[in-house]
Amino acid sequence: MNRKEILSSLKTNPEISVLIVGAGINGIGTFRDLTLNGMDTLLIDRGDFCSGASAASSHMAHGGIRYLENGEFRLVREAVRERNRMIQNAPHIVSPLPTTIPMFKYFSGLFNAPLKFLGWLTKPSERGSVIIKLGLMMYDAYTGKTRTVPRHQFMLRTESLKHWPRLNPGIATTATYYDGLISNPERLALEIALDAETDSSNARMLNYVSLSGSEKDSVTLRDELTGETYVVRPKLLINAAGPWIDVANDKLGLSTRYISGTKGSHVVVDHPDLRAAIGSNEFFFENKDGRIVLLFPMVDRVLIGTSDIKIENPDEVYCTDEEVEYFLELVTRVFPSIKVSKENIVFQFTGVRPLGSSGEAKTTAQYSRDHHIEVLDAGQTKLSFPVYSLIGGKWTSYRAFSEQVTDKVLAFFGKPRQKDTSNLPIGGGRGYSTDSSDQKYQIEKLAAETGVSKERAQVLYLRYGSRAETVIRFMNLELDTPLKSLPDYTRREIIFLVEQEKAMRLDDLLLRRTMLAMLGYLTKEIVQEFGDVLGDCMGWDVKQKNAEVEYVLGLLRERHGSRI
Repeated sequence: MNRKEILSSLKTNPEISVLIVGAGINGIGTFRDLTLNGMDTLLIDRGDFCSGASAASSHMAHGGIRYLENGEFRLVREAVRERNRMIQNAPHIVSPLPTTIPMFKYFSGLFNAPLKFLGWLTKPSERGSVIIKLGLMMYDAYTGKTRTVPRHQFMLRTESLKHWPRLNPGIATTATYYDGLISNPERLALEIALDAETDSSNARMLNYVSLSGSEKDSVTLRDELTGETYVVRPKLLINAAGPWIDVANDKLGLSTRYISGTKGSHVVVDHPDLRAAIGSNEFFFENKDGRIVLLFPMVDRVLIGTSDIKIENPDEVYCTDEEVEYFLELVTRVFPSIKVSKENIVFQFTGVRPLGSSGEAKTTAQYSRDHHIEVLDAGQTKLSFPVYSLIGGKWTSYRAFSEQVTDKVLAFFGKPRQKDTSNLPIGGGRGYSTDSSDQKYQIEKLAAETGVSKERAQVLYLRYGSRAETVIRFMNLELDTPLKSLPDYTRREIIFLVEQEKAMRLDDLLLRRTMLAMLGYLTKEIVQEFGDVLGDCMGWDVKQKNAEVEYVLGLLRERHGSRI
């Protein structure tokens, strides 16, 4: 069903089994699992799908090796297992990522590490090679027999400098292990949600619909695009609003203080020397102040991050000048001959980690990244339905958390689990091959069956995975033309993103359905032309099209440091 049909169905029949508030990765993952198991479920978000905290990730599928210091062994074991599943189930977006740790000492931290583990020390001395070696041995062990990624390797200074000539010659050793690269997290989340809608008649999803209030047995929803309101009557409500969980509960008349979030910012730089210096590897290392930071390969750009700052209001976060200076300076820790300046920044972003209340934690690094469900049963509130608040979690472990939530919901309704998501391919990952020979064959076959050139088939195959065939067949339904400002895209391709992938605003297209904004590829002409195509789909006049373009240009400048 399209947006109009879903809203109309809510007026006709406001009864729903499960309402999920918040379409970040936890909400979307739970949405797919519930609908796959036959539950009538409505997913809403006050903004676009995956536009909040889930859109501010470090693009990593990782087990969280540093969580071992906090004794979170269950979390690391789960996350490593889920990282492997993401690589297997979404190979078009998630791929093995060689991650290199440069170390400047051999034995540092040996005596401090146990104190850190026991919570008697908030910051250990610099982590040396021996401590890192022990952690990576445990990390490899959690991967088990599947060997989705290779085991770690250590190199001494001489060999390390041969591999990375620009690396700081003061290093003692380097260690390279493997995690996962999520090339486009927003697209991954969207494809999970679209799979749910495609695979189940019980799935309905709406972006730009907010929770505005409640009565005993009902919830009022507001269409943020029209201002119209709708009343629905759920039997159970899942609060997956991330950093805004307490805000959403307040609108339900519930006073909670579940969230104690921290802010994480990043910058994306266009710096060919730095990009060449790191090669295909992420560099994950300890900065001079003890903070774990990263240099991450992102197509022809480098992602630099991240901060970890306690924040009270998630609506007021932005990447500060102090954070930017910190990010630029940290590069010299491992590549002292490479200077990065503000002029190299093409995009910056920030978000709030929806972490649970910090308890006895003395630093933000000690806040648990684990996840759990806070339950308020109907008897505990003035509502006639229970509210499940999803606390914490991370991108890598979303599926396991969603499974936990779904099992709890199914138990509430007295229904057995019918299907499992452990080995379920996602979107364009179905039938996608990472073998170069198989890819070549699939691309040639795609070109032959759809009539597009091999070059165009390859671009779309790498962009959408196996969903490329669906995209191309939609494009072929009518006469199509490349964009004048960006021939790599066509009008019909953008129309597909609007009509088939529920893009409602211009920033949906530029920040989430594509990577154009994050990679710093945008020009005013591209923004205008995308706005024209979107406006034609929506029936906007010239004034409304121009207003949308100006809104996005302002958003890019004010929130993301764009200079276009």
